[in-house]
Amino acid sequence: MAIAAYPGSFDPMTLGHVDIVTRASRLFDRVWVAVAHNPAKTPLFSAAERVALAQRCLSHLGNVTVEAFDGLSATFAREHQATALIRGLRSLADVPSEFAMAQMNRALAPQLETMFLMADPAYQHASSSLLKEVASLGADVAALAPPPVIEALSARYRDLRRNG
Repeated sequence: MAIAAYPGSFDPMTLGHVDIVTRASRLFDRVWVAVAHNPAKTPLFSAAERVALAQRCLSHLGNVTVEAFDGLSATFAREHQATALIRGLRSLADVPSEFAMAQMNRALAPQLETMFLMADPAYQHASSSLLKEVASLGADVAALAPPPVIEALSARYRDLRRNG
């Protein structure tokens, strides 16, 4: 059975993420979407909220499972018998940091291959950071995010405005 892990913070999941997972689900028997706790970031949504959103966004994919994790992607992959890490590339600007991460993962787990999937051109500009920024200003983000994320962002920013 070919198993892959797709780690990321997914704060929140974009249509670009959904596209990458959908494409990976056609290449692998099982794909684990690994929602990371990154202490270097201050997420808008908790890990549990991000997992729930990702599950709603990916529920149409029967061979995809979403799970939160703490720690190294290589460790998560090993614990879930994954032989590949999936990484999405939006542009050439992503390559240096992704290359360094792939080399570190290879050093940590030589049996683990990193596979890069190029973002669909329709989503190359989509990032979670940009999505949050635009949504916080009240703009329509339907071209960037799946409906469950749009609903969650609207509710979160409405609550933040209300509570000040």
